[in-house]
Amino acid sequence: MKPIDSLDDGPAVAGPSRVRSTTILTVCRNGKVVMAGDGQVTVGDTIMKHQARKVRKMYHDKILAGFSGATADAFTLFERLEGKLDQYSGNLTRAAVELAKDWRLDRALRRLEALLIAADREQCLVLSGSGDVIEPDDGLAAVGSGAPYALAAARALTAHTDLPLRTLVEESMKIAASICIYTNHVFTVEEL
Repeated sequence: MKPIDSLDDGPAVAGPSRVRSTTILTVCRNGKVVMAGDGQVTVGDTIMKHQARKVRKMYHDKILAGFSGATADAFTLFERLEGKLDQYSGNLTRAAVELAKDWRLDRALRRLEALLIAADREQCLVLSGSGDVIEPDDGLAAVGSGAPYALAAARALTAHTDLPLRTLVEESMKIAASICIYTNHVFTVEEL
């Protein structure tokens, strides 16, 4: 498995399957966080839905979470993350580490094909089924098929513009959607 911090569209879990679904982009800067996800649900080579909500607020609207991968798997992970956040009083790092441990060690969870980004005003974490919990160095993270495009656009816009954070994320997602066939132009954007 390729390291998570390369943020490519490789498999979410070890094995021959390849996750081809969605784009989630998160940018954290100066105590603000913006996370966006596209709405496309793809089954094989068919678009089944255009307006899925893959980004949500959690733990008293203090944490953002977004997923890439199989929808049912993502709902399972959202529920588990919410439970861990409640258990550890909103401590994102502790909740993420405990979720990653469960995800890696639990026989049923190990089969889940998804990637998760969770962020609060202080940090952004990428979680995978192999037990990875990665905090990007630059506050930018992306997962899913369109991740390389969204991440590249966000890095360029961050380095060379003074766009407001939400605008920067939306423009980066538009670029990803114009390149990745598994990403559409219907975005859910949440911010803290």
